[in-house]
Amino acid sequence: MKPELEALVQGELDSLGYDLVEMQTRGTKSRPLVDIRIERRDGEAVTVADCSQASRAIEARLDAIELIGSRYVLEVSSPGVERPLRTAADWRRFIGSRANVNSAALNGRFEVEIVGLEGEAGAEVVLLRDKRGDHHVPLADVTDARLAFHWPR
Repeated sequence: MKPELEALVQGELDSLGYDLVEMQTRGTKSRPLVDIRIERRDGEAVTVADCSQASRAIEARLDAIELIGSRYVLEVSSPGVERPLRTAADWRRFIGSRANVNSAALNGRFEVEIVGLEGEAGAEVVLLRDKRGDHHVPLADVTDARLAFHWPR
């Protein structure tokens, strides 16, 4: 992914009051697909209107500078129920939730409960619990983490 593309997307979302949760580019060189997941800063659920507003703003900027060509596909949506956990604020917000976490400190990927977060900015440690016990995992050692979703029975 081009750093200029991410900076453009973040700038547009920031001006509208949204945060960029995740961005992926795929597709082909002649028909790239830009997949963007956004979150509202007020904590409310992302609506279709939010996605439409963000999409129009990003599309206008992309069309004006042709950063990725003219035949791109842009998709803007909410992060969904299995949203990624990337920042300390994400981890703090979802204390008490279950997550699928991949980390060498856990010896692989496990579903865990997020119990807490401690430490100073840049050196945070997430407190996790699973059937093996409690774990203290530096956020820097987490390679991938997403909220876990289970269908009600």
